[in-house]
Amino acid sequence: MKAKSLVTNALIAALYVAVTGFISPFGFTHIQFRLSELFNHLIVFNKRYFFGIVLGVFLANYFFSPFKVDLIFGLTHSIVSLLITMIFANFIKNKLVLMGINTVVFSFNMFIIAFMLKVFAELPEGFMFLWVTTGVSELIVMGVTIPLVYALHKRVNFNKLT
Repeated sequence: MKAKSLVTNALIAALYVAVTGFISPFGFTHIQFRLSELFNHLIVFNKRYFFGIVLGVFLANYFFSPFKVDLIFGLTHSIVSLLITMIFANFIKNKLVLMGINTVVFSFNMFIIAFMLKVFAELPEGFMFLWVTTGVSELIVMGVTIPLVYALHKRVNFNKLT
């Protein structure tokens, strides 16, 4: 990995952790307004951001999650969702459409987090309730941040940062 790519991914991971820490009271329950999920959209612009995003998720869950199994389930959710989006990126070139698909993929895959919350965190709510609330939370955060990430891309061109 080139030094520039390594530094860029480290910066993404650090930003993910910092933003997660800032909103941590709202990022780890059955309603997860984790603003740092906006960084998941970077995968649309360059697959090299995969490592920075995954490292950010790992560190954020390590430092802030009240559930240590979130290291496994949170990483699984992010890795699976990012890989699915990367597959779609082979066929869809429109970045806004791909960001929409990325949002739906991440939101749908929140069943992984809902399972963790039900089984390991032993929340009293039913699995479907947890899936819907975490999925809708993800959908809102990622959906609302699409224009922000796209506007930033227009200014700094995420394609060429690594």
